[in-house]
Amino acid sequence: MAADVAGILEIDQDLHTEAMLLNMGPSHPATHGTVRFVLTLDGESILKCDTEIGYLHRGFEKMCESSTWTQVFPFTDRLNYVSPLINNFGYAMTVEKLLGLKVPIRTEYIRTILSEMSRMSDYLTCLAAGALELGGFTAFLYAVEGREFLWDLIEEVTGQRMMTNYGRIGGLKDDLTDGFAEKWKALAPHLRYLVDAVHKLLTRNRIFIDRMEGTGIISQAEAISYGFTGPCLRSTGVEYDVRKAFPYHAYDKVDFDLVVGSAGDNYDRYLVRMEEIIQSMRIIDQCLDQMEPGPINCDDPRVLLPPKSSVYNSIEGMINHFKLIFEGIQVPAGEVYGYVEGGNGELGYYIVSNGSGRPWKIKVRPPCFYLMGGMAKMVEGAMLADIIPTFDTINLIGGEIDR
Repeated sequence: MAADVAGILEIDQDLHTEAMLLNMGPSHPATHGTVRFVLTLDGESILKCDTEIGYLHRGFEKMCESSTWTQVFPFTDRLNYVSPLINNFGYAMTVEKLLGLKVPIRTEYIRTILSEMSRMSDYLTCLAAGALELGGFTAFLYAVEGREFLWDLIEEVTGQRMMTNYGRIGGLKDDLTDGFAEKWKALAPHLRYLVDAVHKLLTRNRIFIDRMEGTGIISQAEAISYGFTGPCLRSTGVEYDVRKAFPYHAYDKVDFDLVVGSAGDNYDRYLVRMEEIIQSMRIIDQCLDQMEPGPINCDDPRVLLPPKSSVYNSIEGMINHFKLIFEGIQVPAGEVYGYVEGGNGELGYYIVSNGSGRPWKIKVRPPCFYLMGGMAKMVEGAMLADIIPTFDTINLIGGEIDR
């Protein structure tokens, strides 16, 4: 028997083997957001992973240069199309910073409420896709059901489920609808039930834990060096959240916990998102309790369209309307960086104005761009099957990494 084993080992050593090159993606079912992984494999072990993100070409930053400041809003929707309201408000806030404009307090509360609803829909989409691709179809249905209820409420306010085009420089397109608070209070218990149902299905599921725990690991130092932010950074134990570190909107007026992990693996990223959904619900409840009636737009004629009665009945109103629509808001020359906590981390806008009604330059700091930079570090040395849960917990949104 020993001689047979020795013979087999000798034959194995004599066999000529070489690494296999495998293209994974950019077809969507394999890699969301049209990304390609060029993998060098030894059997099913990943020796090397080259990540290619350049398959989506929309020219967001260049299109902004030929649009007025207000016409940029629909483009921001498509950066992260799962949580477009955060994109809207982050852009509006940055232009307002350059204008030296202060928006009404009610506007800040509404922006906070709708940002958190967008964040929850983003997280639920991420969790649903991750569960489905590991075989958890029931958990997928629960998470998507929660997202659909949120989108119903968002649609009632903005008119759209996605691509909301709801933010405005100096305010908002519309106020919250009548009965919004009551509808949220009716939805919240069911949303909490769905989150608990996903916990029961996945969090202590032996198969799910085996696929998630100890895979896609990245250390604190490595995550910081790659520029990680959001749930992926917090899963390593780094306590950084733009809402806490540099409060904006109404985040300094509400109380919520900063959720962090310790292992920096796929399982911790899952747990961080699950708990942050609960924290988002807390934020919305507090905002609705604190918010008072008031205007939703500033009264600065440089940015606010005059009322229709003025446009139709006075030459001054008509001229102001004409100039704001055709020439755009005249933003003072200068440059500014504004940033918010997006669904995947720090979403930043670097804006340069030459004093005209159109941006001279808009540069976006998309969180997914930096997360994808660390993808190779997270999967090299792991198994081919580990790419799926790791890629899911990064939660790539192709529109964000458009370059």
